[in-house]
Amino acid sequence: LEVGCGTGFVLQAVRKAYPEALLQGSEYFEEGLAHARQRVPSAKFTQLDARKMEKQERYDVIGAFDVIEHINEDELVLLNLSQALVPGGTMLLTVPQHRWLWSAVDEHACHVRRYTRRELVRKVTKNGLTVEYVTSFVCLLVPLMWLSRLRASNENYDPMDEFRIPRWLNQLLEMIMYIEIGLLKLGVRFSFGGS
Repeated sequence: LEVGCGTGFVLQAVRKAYPEALLQGSEYFEEGLAHARQRVPSAKFTQLDARKMEKQERYDVIGAFDVIEHINEDELVLLNLSQALVPGGTMLLTVPQHRWLWSAVDEHACHVRRYTRRELVRKVTKNGLTVEYVTSFVCLLVPLMWLSRLRASNENYDPMDEFRIPRWLNQLLEMIMYIEIGLLKLGVRFSFGGS
């Protein structure tokens, strides 16, 4: 299950990597599900408010990628997701990190919070899960994020400017992320990062 699957971008990659897996995507907003159904027609999609999930041991793996920072009741959602896992199941979770990176970009994205590592680990363990692996990522780009956030303090700043970058720059940033992915695969764990 992917909670907050949006338009199905992540589920499409999961389908490619695990063609036989039974996939389900859920989203609070029906608009995203229409796109997700087209992108991954073999998956099952449902509109879901993760604050109101049934207590059921149903899923082997649950992914929530940049979801809980949008929800005031993040601990309730973590508890619900924990109870939806079968015994021995796995949750994959990503969130924005570092409160000092908070900016108009977060407000535009309807974030409620950015997390510290300690806070996230505490909330996850408090709600029935055991942390097996934790690392930050988007580490190598944090200086650029910080500079961008400084610009965001300008009252004329448009949060969408972060997405309006030249193609060559986007490709360069993507190459930097591939370096970081390679380091993570080698076992490096980062203590700071955008996520």
